[in-house]
Parts: sequence; C-alpha cells; structure tokens
Amino acid sequence: VPPSLSRRLAPAHHPALSPHPAQRPEDFDYAAYEEFFSTYLVILTRRAIKWSKLLKGSGSVQKSMRVKRYIRKGVPFEHRARVWMGVSGAQAQMERNPGYYHQLLQGERNNSLEEAIRTDMNRTFPDNVKFRRSADPCLQKTLYNVLLAYGHHNQGVGYCQCQTALRGGEGGKLGSRLTKGMNFIAGYLILITKNEEESFWLLDALVGRILPDYYSPEMLGLKTDQEVLGELVRTKLPAVAALMDGHGVLWTLVVSRWFICLFVDILPVETVLRIWDCLFNEGSKIIFRVALTLIKQHQAFILEATSFADICEKFKEITKGSFVTECHTFMQKIFSEPGSLPMTTITRLRESCRAKLLVQG
Repeated sequence: VPPSLSRRLAPAHHPALSPHPAQRPEDFDYAAYEEFFSTYLVILTRRAIKWSKLLKGSGSVQKSMRVKRYIRKGVPFEHRARVWMGVSGAQAQMERNPGYYHQLLQGERNNSLEEAIRTDMNRTFPDNVKFRRSADPCLQKTLYNVLLAYGHHNQGVGYCQCQTALRGGEGGKLGSRLTKGMNFIAGYLILITKNEEESFWLLDALVGRILPDYYSPEMLGLKTDQEVLGELVRTKLPAVAALMDGHGVLWTLVVSRWFICLFVDILPVETVLRIWDCLFNEGSKIIFRVALTLIKQHQAFILEATSFADICEKFKEITKGSFVTECHTFMQKIFSEPGSLPMTTITRLRESCRAKLLVQG
C-alpha cells in the first residue's frame, strides 16, 4: 500500500470518519485500515443518501423506530450534531433556555473550579493538532468555556477530573490514577458540533440525564454500573466472572476507563462515534452492550489468563484489533452478542448494587 494513499485513508485524516486529527502511532496498520475503509465507504455513502432524505426540510430530529433503526446503522458525520441534539433532548433544552449558556460564563468567578479546569487543558488530546496552543483557532479556549459553564450549571458535579482510587491487586494494594473524564468527553463534543453552546447542552444530556452520578464527587453512579456489569457477566459469562473472582480482580480495575471516558481513546474514533450515536438515543444500556460484546467476543482469550496482572493486560488487549476497527460489524454485534438486556433488568441490578455500595460506605 503506498504510504501516501494509506495516510490519506487513515481515520485521522478522513473527514467522513473522524473529527480527530491526531498523530497516528508508529505501529498503525494502514493496510488493514484501507481494506476496512474501502468497504465502509460504500456503507457510508448509502447511509448518507438515506439520512439526507429523512432530514430534508424537517426541524429537530425526534425519536422514532425509524430514527432508531437509522441511528444503529450509523449517522453520517455531517448530520451527527443535529441528530445528537435532537434525540438526546439537548436541542429542546437549549431552545427552552435562550442565553443561559452565556449567562453562566459571565457569572460569579470560582477560582478553584477555574484552576482545576486549567490544569487539564494540555492533557486533553495532547496529540490532536486542534487542541494545541499553537493551533489557530485553538480549541482549548472553547473547551475551557464549556467545562466552566457546566461547572457553574451543575454545582453538584463541578468539574470532575475523575481521580479514582482503584482497589485490588495482590495483597490488596491500593493504587490511584488520574483518568481521562469530562474533559475528553467535552472535547469530542466540540470536535463534532463545532459549536460551544451545543457542546454544553450535549454534555448536560450525558452527565445530567444519561449517566447520572458518573461524575459527581462520590461517583456513585459510575461505581454502581461497574458492579452491574460484573453481575451481568456473572449471569451471561460465568467462566469469566469465576476467573475474576479467583484472582481477586475487581471490575473497577479493568473497566473504569471504559465507563468514565465512554470509550474515548480506548476504541477507534469512528467506533466511539457509532457507540455515541446509540448512546444519545437509547441511553446508558448501550455501554453495557459494548462491554459485554468485548468480553464475550474475547472470552477464550481472557480465560487463558493465569494471574492478576495477566487478566488486566488481556482486558487492555481486547480493545484493539480488527474486531473494534470494523465499526459497522462491531455495532451489529453489540445488538446480538449480549442477548436480551431489558432496562428493567439493569434498573433492578442498579438498585441492588447501589444498596450494597452504600452499606460498604
């Protein structure tokens, strides 16, 4: 494959696929990507025609079975902002609150909030040229504004840097790490919408409604959903659950970043965007479908693990390779592989897991 052609086809450089103009790792498989892309481009073109007909002359996008079916098959890049705004309720919220976003930016100063956000600016997509200080325009200021406005809007969350204490390991060692969180999610929203105010309202839809309590100081919603995933694995993939239990590996250790980042910088860009298409429309159940699909698809590989460290390494490996790069097939799999996953089951598991966490303190 000629390097010049491969570089043009890489997801970081193709506008139909990616808003994320980043430097690719040295081991990026351009040949494999070109093979995938040649097929996917046909699908993208076909979907774009259907979406253009659907959206022609209409205002905001409303939820319907037809829209749900279309979204599951992928939203063309040029329509993503409009579709996300419509199905998530963000458009309606923005229209009900004209001028509210700008009022938040002009509100009372909060030095600790501003400092926390400023600290993370250079950590957000360090390889993305649009977020570098030398860029013109530089999206750091836009990102700062969105996070600052949201910190004022939802003071129960403020600005969550997602400093998570991760328990587990041989001898029950404690570890902690700074995990990419709200800043990366807001960054993706800005790259897609190219609009500060829309990014703010989409962030509100995610943090305030779709993923409640994920980014609060206690992060109770996040911890609960990690335990819910553990219970779902126990039911659907008992051998994996038994392996985890046998080596004392807690779910937070291997999947916390999946939940906190909504798969940003974990799965390939277009795969993340396809997941988010469904997340905005169908809600948090999609995260469980993605997680269960990754684990089920690689169950035999995970079960080869013979130690605590080995399990952790295998969970990193299962987020790489052609299975996750070929986003169209992957998205078909998330709606078939995990089997039935009614919201009533998730709600019931959330209630029991949350109660256990509260008792544990």
